[in-house]
Order: sequence, then structure tokens, then C-alpha cells
Amino acid sequence: MQSPKESPTDQNLPAVVELNVGGQLYTTSLPTLLKDPDSLLSAMFSGKHKIPRDSRGRFFIDRDGMLFRYILDYLRNSKLALPENFNERERLLVEAEYFRLKGIIKALQREKTGSDSRNIRPSGFLSIGVRGTYAFGRDGLADVKFRKLQRILVCGNVALAREVFGESLNETRDPDRDEARYTNRFYLKHNYLEKAFDQLHDRGFKLITSSAGGAGGSLKRLQRPYERYHRPST
Repeated sequence: MQSPKESPTDQNLPAVVELNVGGQLYTTSLPTLLKDPDSLLSAMFSGKHKIPRDSRGRFFIDRDGMLFRYILDYLRNSKLALPENFNERERLLVEAEYFRLKGIIKALQREKTGSDSRNIRPSGFLSIGVRGTYAFGRDGLADVKFRKLQRILVCGNVALAREVFGESLNETRDPDRDEARYTNRFYLKHNYLEKAFDQLHDRGFKLITSSAGGAGGSLKRLQRPYERYHRPST
């Protein structure tokens, strides 16, 4: 493998610049590379420094070639735009620090600060109730058999309920609720108690009290008292 060759000081750089960044090839304009006057790229391509070239004469930069595309996009668009599931922010921050691109550094740091604040989960209580149908035997309430779970009810702070149950939360009976308010009219779109328990557990809630019973008479529809869950602050 041929090592990069040193070029003399490039006083007359081309308007269209071919780059080899860690083996990845890029073509861009000289004004793009000079866009951030405080950056290392601007200093490198100012015409005052020697820049290594590869065997084909392309300017060689020994950095992460895959991440350089985001560096170049930032210089072209003056803003940082990353894919939705991008998971190399720490490595991109290292590259931005190397190239002295303050805009990318600040954007990544703001994003990290916002992510950390979102991870601070507020404490609170949620109560879960079950509504179902029962079959009554000859002895009335002394001989009751559960037939079907009709609905899982959710009571408590609106923001907490939305955080825990997300898309499985049915808000049609109490729409347009502000997240700071409380409701006792939400219920779940599914009828799986185990799934509801898993959703609460995944969000850090712990069962603090539970009771069971029934009342209802001739309607043959009973409501079981609520189970109450609490999540301590983190």
C-alpha cells in the first residue's frame, strides 16, 4: 500500500476539491471547506499549509471517513441533520472537536442535555381498575363466576398515563386533557392485565396496594376496586 505523499504548499487550490478521508472519497467545493473560518478544514485549505495527497492526487485526511459525511453536510447546510436512529453521536463529537467545528459541538451537547433531562422521570401514582362481566349462580353474590374482562381503566395524572401506556391508551372518553391535569376516564385499548403490568413495570412503577371485590346487582356487570401503582422520583 502506497503511503500518502506530501504536497508542496498549495497556493492555488482547485474550486472543486477531491478528498480521501480515511479511504472514503468525497468531492466538494473549496468554499464549502472554507465556510467555517475557525475550523481546522478552513486552515488546511487556506493555501498556507501542506496537505498530504493519496496516490491519485486526492487530498488525504486521516480521519473517520464514514462520519465525515455529516461534517460535510453541516458545512453545506449550516445545520446538523442526523438520521433518526443515528447512534454514533459520541464518535461524531470526537470528529467535530478534531475539526474544531463549534456548531456541531454545541448541537450535540444541547441534544445530550435534552436527552438527559427527558430521562429524569417524575414520581407519581396511577390506579388501575378492571371492569368485567360475571355469571351469578343460584345463591346470588355468594356464587359469582367471572366471565369476561371488558375494560382496564386508568386513573391518575394524564402525562404519566400517556408515558406508561402510549398508543395503547384510549382517551376518547376524556379528550383534550392537559398533561398537568388528572383523569379517571382513560382506559386501555387491550384487555391484557399482564401487558398492563409489564408496561407499568418497564416505567419503574411498583404495586403499593391492591384489593378485589364486586358490587352491581341485576346488571351482572361488576367493577373490581383499583390496584394502585407508585413510581418514586429518579
